[in-house]
Amino acid sequence: MKQSLFPPERSVMPETAQSGIGELLLFASNFIRHPYMLGSIIPSSRFLVNQVLEPVDWQRARVIVEYGPGVGTFTSEILRRMRSDAKLVAIETNRDFVRFLRRSLPDTRLQVVHGSAAEVQAVLRRLALPAARYIISGIPLGSMPDAVRADIVAKSRAALEPGGTFLVYQFTARALPVLQRTFGDVRRVFERRNLPPAQVFVCATGGT
Repeated sequence: MKQSLFPPERSVMPETAQSGIGELLLFASNFIRHPYMLGSIIPSSRFLVNQVLEPVDWQRARVIVEYGPGVGTFTSEILRRMRSDAKLVAIETNRDFVRFLRRSLPDTRLQVVHGSAAEVQAVLRRLALPAARYIISGIPLGSMPDAVRADIVAKSRAALEPGGTFLVYQFTARALPVLQRTFGDVRRVFERRNLPPAQVFVCATGGT
């Protein structure tokens, strides 16, 4: 039998598509196992990412903290936009996500920390970093007990430099009262193009 000079055709899925499907499966499987730790069964849309990051002054952002980075939907975009000498600290309680981020985002500006948002001040001290200009949070504050929610919000404010901002995206308004009590200056915007629709709280500390 005469052998063909050309290899048989194969249906090959592009690497980016495989990566995207892998992220969705990882995210969804962890939502099923830990529904109260994740706000949504799917990662955030580009509309929500842009809405949350819109207030950031990238030239002044030397230290940024992210709570609950998940599969890195926000993390990768923050790295793309931030200064070459800035630092991003991503604090994640889920070990699967921590391993995934460390493997998929090998950027020297990024530190992925396995821990709780309530430990933010200790994490910054351990990394020898000053207070953050921005803290970006997607953890489901509304699903937490009142005392835990209040503790995280208070410690987040304490971890910000004067003039710093706490950027919070949620799918309910349950966190709004404690944000207003802690920060005073809180602006709320809606992103209805996300699934599910989201609310973004821009919490300013004041100062310069």
